[in-house]
Amino acid sequence: MKVNGSRDPEGTRRRILEAATDEFARYGLGGARVDRIAARSRANKRMLYYYFGSKEALFLAALEESYAHIRAAEHELDLEHADPREALRKLVDFTWRYFVEHPEFMTLLNSENLHKGRHVRRSRRVRELHSPLVETLRGILRRGEAAGLFRRGIDPVQLYISIAGEGYFYLSNRYTLSRIFDRDLMTPRALEARARHNADMILNALRR
Repeated sequence: MKVNGSRDPEGTRRRILEAATDEFARYGLGGARVDRIAARSRANKRMLYYYFGSKEALFLAALEESYAHIRAAEHELDLEHADPREALRKLVDFTWRYFVEHPEFMTLLNSENLHKGRHVRRSRRVRELHSPLVETLRGILRRGEAAGLFRRGIDPVQLYISIAGEGYFYLSNRYTLSRIFDRDLMTPRALEARARHNADMILNALRR
């Protein structure tokens, strides 16, 4: 079977994924339209189904690619060779700034949670992407314990959920929180203050 774009399959697949990520982030899985994805990627629906099989499979591919992007960026932090306190501060700061700079990542997660994680549940790739992160955190905790800096018995998975949650809740509820407290939570000054607060909260919680 030949399709237009077969001369550059990787380029075509990448364009479709990029267009799909934006579409799903804007409209969610339910509201996303294959026609719009095809038009924005300069492809056609036949090519989209050829490369991904279905709209739901394309949504999962967009999720996987988004997870891969943040995990790859985390890897560049080289946390394994930093002082444990500095390593955690870098990770907390990175996670916060990534969420701020990549709102599409959060909206994709919101959409998947509306579907109770049924797509991610089928993905071996997502689980494999997160295993190195958990091991990195476990190593940081062990180094911190050995140096007398961190208390013992901290679950690295719970720790990462807390790190992500510090930023995720703030950003996903920024409109209501801004109205309730009569404060613009998205000014540069407010975002920097939140970055410091996130790091201080996590590090103080680990202190021995």
